[in-house]
Order: sequence, then C-alpha cells, then structure tokens
Amino acid sequence: MVKKPLYLLLWLFMLYTTGCKTQPEKIPVTTSALYKMGEALLNVQNDSAFYYFNEVANTSADSLEVAMAYNKMAIIQADAGDHFGSQESLLTSLRYLDEKEERNSYCLFSDYNELGFTSLGLKNYPDAIRYFDQALRFIEDADYRLIPLNNKALALQRLKNYDAALRIYDSIFERSNPDTKEYARVLSNRAKTRWLKDPGYNALPEFHTSLLLRRKEQDKWGLTASYIHLSDYYSATQKDSARLYAENLRRLALELESPEDELDALQRLIQIDDSANGKQYFNRYLQLNDSIQTSRGNARNQFALIRYEAEKHRAENLELQKQNAEKKVSIFRQRAAIVALVALFIGGWIWFRKRRQQAVREQQLKTSRKVHDVVANGLYRLMAKVEHGTTIEKEELLDEMEILYEQSRDISYDQPEQTPHGFHQQIAALLKSFSSSGTTVSIVGNTPETWLPVSSRVKAELKHVLQELMVNMRKHSHATNVVIKFEPQENELLIRYTDDGVGIPENTVFGNGLTGTENRIRNIGGRVIFESSPAKALHIQLFVPTQTNR
Repeated sequence: MVKKPLYLLLWLFMLYTTGCKTQPEKIPVTTSALYKMGEALLNVQNDSAFYYFNEVANTSADSLEVAMAYNKMAIIQADAGDHFGSQESLLTSLRYLDEKEERNSYCLFSDYNELGFTSLGLKNYPDAIRYFDQALRFIEDADYRLIPLNNKALALQRLKNYDAALRIYDSIFERSNPDTKEYARVLSNRAKTRWLKDPGYNALPEFHTSLLLRRKEQDKWGLTASYIHLSDYYSATQKDSARLYAENLRRLALELESPEDELDALQRLIQIDDSANGKQYFNRYLQLNDSIQTSRGNARNQFALIRYEAEKHRAENLELQKQNAEKKVSIFRQRAAIVALVALFIGGWIWFRKRRQQAVREQQLKTSRKVHDVVANGLYRLMAKVEHGTTIEKEELLDEMEILYEQSRDISYDQPEQTPHGFHQQIAALLKSFSSSGTTVSIVGNTPETWLPVSSRVKAELKHVLQELMVNMRKHSHATNVVIKFEPQENELLIRYTDDGVGIPENTVFGNGLTGTENRIRNIGGRVIFESSPAKALHIQLFVPTQTNR
C-alpha cells in the first residue's frame, strides 16, 4: 500500500484512534461481529476489511454502525488514492447521522474531517476549509481539534492566505510542548508559511531546529517533511544544497517504502539536476508514476468488484425466495407470452409491409453509421492503444484486429448489439483505452448498480456515444485530464463528461461525429448539453432515460 506524507499519516493515525471508532464512555456503541472483523483487518488486509464493512453497511439495523462502516470504507478508499470513491462513501455516511444526537458527534467529526482531507487531495482547497470548519463543530477536546486545525492551515497556505494560516499555526504553537514531534512539525510548517509570505524571511534556523529535533526523536516521517522544506528553500539560491536534501528525501523514501515520497524527491531532482543524472531521474519518475497509478486503479476496481459481488449475492438470494411463488403462475405466464408473441408477430408483419421502403433507406443510414462507429472509431481506438500503450503483445493486437474484422463483416446484417453482464467493465475498458502518458482518464460512479435500470438498447447507444466523445477528445481537445462521472437520478441517468482541453470554439459547426452523438441521445429519449468554459475546459452533460420512467 502506498504510504502518505507526514501530515496525512499523522492525521490518519489520530483519526483511527479517535474517530468513529471511539465514543465517549457515557455513550457506548455496540458493534457487530462483522464490524469488529473489519476493524481487526484494517491497515492489515484492507480489501478484506472493506468487504466486512460493506457487509455491515448492507445488513446492520443500527444507523450509527452503518455510518461508521461507510466512514471506514472511505478511509480505505482514500488511502488507496480513490478520492472520488471516498467522498461518495462519506456523503453516504452523513445521510445516516442526525446532528442532534450526541452519540453521532464523533462520527460527524470524522466524516467532515475526511471530506476535507479528500478535498485537499483533489486540490479543492475552499471546500477543504469548509469541511474542516464543519468538523470543528462536532469536537470539543483540545487535542482532537488540532487535527482539522492543522489541515485547515495547510489548505489556507495552499490558497496563499498566509496570514490566516499563520494565525492558526501560532495558536497551535503556543500549546505545543518543546522537544516533541508536534512542536517540530508546527515549527517547520509555520516557518515555511512565513517564508512563502516573505521570500526574504530567514527560515533556516527554524528548519534546522525542527530537523534536529526530528532526528533526535527518530521521527522518519517527519524528516521527509523537513527535507522537502529545506530543498524548496535552497532551490532558488543554492542548488547543491537543494539537491542534497532532495537526495536525502529519496533515500529515506526508499527506506520507508513510500513511492509517493520518492516521486516527490525525483520531481525536485529533475528540476534541479541538469547533469546526465537528470535523464535517469526522469525515467525512474515515469516508471514509478505509472506503477502508482496502476496500483490505485487496481484498488478502485477491487472496491467496485467487492460491492458488485455482494449485491449480486443478495440478488441471487432474493431470486431463490421468489421461485416458489412464481411456479404457481408459470403456466399462465407462458400462455400469455405465446399469445402476446403471436399478436406481436402479426402486428409486426403488417407494419413491416407498410414500412419496407422506408426501412431500406434507414438501413443504409444505419450501415453508414455503423461503419463510422465500428470501423473508424474502432480503428482509431486501436491506433491510440498502439501509439500510447506502454506494451502490447503481438497476439493481443491480432486478437483485437480480428474482433474489429468480424464486427466489420457483420455490419450489413444489422445484428442487435448485446450488452451482457459486466457492462460496467466494458465501459471502464473502453474509456481507459484512451488513457496515455499525456492523458489521464478518471471514471466515477461506474458500478453494476448504475446500469441496472438502463435498457440494453440505451446501453448499446451509450457505448457508441462515449466512444465518439473519447475519439473527439483524442483528436481535437489536447486534454491532459478527462473525468467521466455517472450519476443515477430519478427516472434518468446523468453522465458528466469533463476535460481540460481547448474546449469548443464559438460558432463551431459540429461534424458528423458530434452531430451523430446528439441524434443518438435524442433517439433514445435523452438530451445533451455542451458547455465550453473560459478556462478552455469542455463540459458535456448526457441525460438518458432509465426503465423506471417507462
């Protein structure tokens, strides 16, 4: 598991020992055996811990225990780098908590503080500050209040609101005991904030005092922060010193088995070192960054799979319970189905004879559209995979080419597209195939439950629509970050597409691809909204109907 920088590790440790898990003695919380099993596996086997907490969330009758389970799942997701998934779990946790009940206070505190933490990870600093302020409402203990206060000060520093950040650091500093890790941490953070506010400020004495104290206390995670501060301080004036502390950071990161800290060190060395070592650092940076992203992606997929399998198991049990009742009416249903099929066949035959001429023209249009969807976009996706993929085996390439060949042969037969189980996995694979070293594709909300109320026809059309959007992104947008978010709503599914590319210039005339996208959405009873912001970002909202409104 990827380890975190000091302030995150400190926060996680304090949260784990004082958050939802621990309640005031006067308000004891009784947890189930499943919850206790999840706690025992937390930070040991997080996948298994996530499974047990998910079982608690789906079976417990105690709303507080359900909220606590979602809180623990959110911490596991955040630790794996799945900030969006963590936010979703935390917001679900809050729905089970009543702010007027005192026994919920610690879990409310933990939820809001974790929401602030995930917002920090997503660089959404105003929201982070708002969540930390909410967390402070639910905690009175002076020691525990340091958690959101420290994080709030960091968010203010990132927003360059140095005066406000310093006021918080000063208040914490006054209550800190010298010769402690907390004292060293606040001393170093306050010095960096003062230096950021005034580049002429001499922060070295405080940086070195903090460094010596951390070495004395053998606080290795604290030392990573000191090395970062000193490397940054020297980067503009004494590159040798900046390089020295960056190298110290890298060696310590390797010792602590912290890939993120090593990545931080490599980034600094690349900027500082213009010798032949620069290329070596750069190659290691690319390799390590790819490894971290793969690890996070695998973790996110594993969490989704755990929830999917649990939901599938519950659905199978419900199906078994219904089978006995269904046997009593099976004969009636069969006969009714036969009558309906005969009537449908006769009506369809009559309609077919009247619409034959029109069907020929429509078939030609469908064939043209399939050529675009299957051959053109399929080839482009395959080319992008070959061009931007890290490795691709010959047999894998031949297999995909053969699939594309078979699909192109079947174009004229107008065979209906199938959407078997695992449609969310097909969508994930399709969207992720457009990732590259220069473009990160993030997917949110693509779970099995999302697609349950969506018909096969809508799924088939959406698959082509999403492929068209990704092809358009690859060809025209020059985006480095793409986010596709699936949000089930009442009677419809909202799909939000966002990228940070060049957007859509004014007075743009849509080509066949985007025009076809609009037509497809309208044909399934949905609607589409294109928005291009002044910051050259493209936002597209797709609203498609679900079976609940039919």
